[in-house]
Amino acid sequence: MSSPELIANLFRISQTEEKLKKDKAATADAANEIHFIVGREVRGTIERVGGTMPENLPVPNKSISAVEREQLKKLKRFPKKLMLDE
Repeated sequence: MSSPELIANLFRISQTEEKLKKDKAATADAANEIHFIVGREVRGTIERVGGTMPENLPVPNKSISAVEREQLKKLKRFPKKLMLDE
């Protein structure tokens, strides 16, 4: 996930959480509606300011599971190294 996508997601999550508390959503349907509304607003903002929409962001070369497998193999080969990004 790129920085802009991560930031947009965190913003969406935080704003949804605040709106859920403020509006006191009592049902799952009400909470889902709030999630949808906030998500639509965040997407609209990205579009209005000329940002790249999430579906148009570049796709990584490797999947998360592929990177995890590689890191686990490295840890098994070099057990004394504790950092996964080395």
